[in-house]
Formats: sequence, C-alpha cells, structure tokens
Amino acid sequence: MSDVRQRVERYLAIWNETDPAARRAAVDEVWTGNARYVDPLGVAEGRDAFDAFVGAAQEQFPGLVFRLAGDVDAHHDVARFAWELGPEGGEAVAAGFDVAEFGADGRFERVTGFLDRVPG
Repeated sequence: MSDVRQRVERYLAIWNETDPAARRAAVDEVWTGNARYVDPLGVAEGRDAFDAFVGAAQEQFPGLVFRLAGDVDAHHDVARFAWELGPEGGEAVAAGFDVAEFGADGRFERVTGFLDRVPG
C-alpha cells in the first residue's frame, strides 16, 4: 500500500510543479502513454493534454497547492484518494477525490476526478 501512496503523492506533486520542463518530465514518468484524465471541468486525452490541463489549473489558482487529504484506498490496479487545494500551510479552498487506474507497469493510466468543494 505504501507504494501506491507514493505514486499518488508523486501524481499530486505534478499539479504543484511550476517549472514546465520538470512538470513534463514528471508527467512522462508517472503516466502511461494512454493517459486519460477527466473531471467536471474537462477531459485530457494523452500526456500533452494532461500537462496543458495542469498548466491551466496553475494559472487559474496561482500560489495554491494540492495535497493529499487522508489515506489512499487501493486494491488491484485501482486507487481512490481525497485531495485539497489551498495555500501552503493554509485552509483549503477546494476539495475533491480522484479514482486512479494503473497500467500493467504501475503508472497512472486513467484518473477520474470529482469536485466536492470549489472556490466561490
């Protein structure tokens, strides 16, 4: 289970990586070539689209960071986890949870995100 938690933490770190080259390298490391991300705000098919999606989120919420909010629940090749978005060390302004599916090599292949609370 700790391996899955580490993978989830690495995934969330991508959302916080503001250096475009470092973020892209992390996307390539963490995601399979069949990457698909979907949440109520959009769909990203492929690594390029996911990388652009994260960049757009960073522009929309400058200075805020994603963090794990609780334990990671996982079995087989699926994990679910709650996250928060807020200022470093401050109160979250958004929260949700993701369901991740992993490829045969253990990398992320699909993530479906749900928003529980969004900034007003």
